[in-house]
Amino acid sequence: MHLNESTDQLDLSTGETDASFHEDVGEAHDEHAPKPRSRRAHKAADPHGLTQVGVIYGNVGTLKFNIVVTAPLEKMEFVQVRHGLHGFVLGQVSEIERRTNLTTDGVQSMNHGTPVEIEEKEIATVSVVGYRDDRNLLQAPRTPTRAGESVYRAQEGLIKSVVGIEEHTDSGAYIGLLAGHDIRVELDINLLVQKHVCILSKTGGGKSYCSGALIEELMKHNVTVCVLDPHGEYSTMRKRGTIKKTNRDFGVKSKGYDEKIAEFATDTNLNKHAKPLKFTLHNLDAREILGLTNIKNVRSYLTMLRKAVDILRDTKDSFSITDIIAVLEANDEQSSGILISELEYLNEIDVFAEQGTKIDELIKKGKATIINLRGTPPDMQELIVNRIGNALFELRKVGKIPPLMLVVEEAHNFCPQQGQVACSKVFRTIASEGRKFGLGLMVISQRPAKVDKNVLSQCNTQIILKVNNPNDLKAIAASIEGLTDGMEDEIQRLPIGTAIITGGGVSMPLFVDIRPRESLHGGESVEIIPSKRV
Repeated sequence: MHLNESTDQLDLSTGETDASFHEDVGEAHDEHAPKPRSRRAHKAADPHGLTQVGVIYGNVGTLKFNIVVTAPLEKMEFVQVRHGLHGFVLGQVSEIERRTNLTTDGVQSMNHGTPVEIEEKEIATVSVVGYRDDRNLLQAPRTPTRAGESVYRAQEGLIKSVVGIEEHTDSGAYIGLLAGHDIRVELDINLLVQKHVCILSKTGGGKSYCSGALIEELMKHNVTVCVLDPHGEYSTMRKRGTIKKTNRDFGVKSKGYDEKIAEFATDTNLNKHAKPLKFTLHNLDAREILGLTNIKNVRSYLTMLRKAVDILRDTKDSFSITDIIAVLEANDEQSSGILISELEYLNEIDVFAEQGTKIDELIKKGKATIINLRGTPPDMQELIVNRIGNALFELRKVGKIPPLMLVVEEAHNFCPQQGQVACSKVFRTIASEGRKFGLGLMVISQRPAKVDKNVLSQCNTQIILKVNNPNDLKAIAASIEGLTDGMEDEIQRLPIGTAIITGGGVSMPLFVDIRPRESLHGGESVEIIPSKRV
């Protein structure tokens, strides 16, 4: 296709900028920027169905170029331009600005009632994404396009081809629609499990909502899932949700997943629909038991507790905390009072029993298991998460449980960047070695800077929602490949419900409007003063 220079390109020899542009505009003033033609002249599509949105002007590079905007265009929108060697090349708008001839003197004149004629033009910077070569590999052109070339709104077929988006695939998890386009974005489930996932946002940014949508997709594909849920937000997925009407049709219908979910909790009085989760003490050594108490001087009590545990192991196949207390009281050591008091506190939490929950009851192929830790003290949560994580890893290594995805909410509490908690080591192990054994990890946090970098860096699929904290932004920017400067800035401005997604089978970061949840979302904020809605 050859462009008709008389109708589809600006005549650079006659397109002069307005001489009245004042020096106060500074760098925004570009004497080489051509005048845009009237909007009416650019509304018509070319014979191939392409809609022109701008024309290249000024210096043109292989990585980016500038255009004069001739039709409505938004930041981060995809565009296409013809290259002399490679056909159409895909680009993305990284910045838009409106340049005017209005100066400070002009503003003063306006304030005094003197009319000022304002002339303006929109200028956009386009970052080159590339094209697919004969081997279907994404390539960036090594020579620039020509000044004066028309730039068009990208067609969906080109976007899907260049970016690598496939729709309605057997292993695709439908996460949402590409922002500005009716293109389904599906993440490859095999890659999610093999190479791990992280979902990051500020508090209230929609991370739990997004993770729920992704877990729904895993359940649809009969993927075995285990969710470590410290606040009891995921048990509502049993019930149908309410899908609110928006200006976008995501093609989603409300649905509950009661038949797919098994829920276990340490506190069944608070979580009445859950089965009891119990652990045995037999596999814990004395140091691990002391780690659950508030005793700081571990050495003073370690020998005493170790003797009691060894006595019970020699005489019983299983034992309880009550049994340990009985042995300590029988030994009648003077310093045992504080230790007994701490063990009585552990006993009140009622997590340990002679018969623990069996792993084949906890993990079932094709089902989602929710470990509801609501009402469990943080120190006990760490122990429970540590025991479950180690059990899943070891049993998966020998094939006694099916391949699965382990979902970790509030990950900064269980694998922190600074300090050490009981379960830090197991998450580092799963992040680095789990993929070899079919144990995937989904890390969810509102404080990316506080999540262990050894864990976060292993997550090749990243879903980033709105983040404002500078330290969190630095942590995200350092861990995402292919994140441009424009996208880093956009993370702070993302509307709720929109995410930047990398990995999962797509070759570049994408802006995606997350699809509505089918099931009931349990992470809604509580209104202190109910608002009046009409």
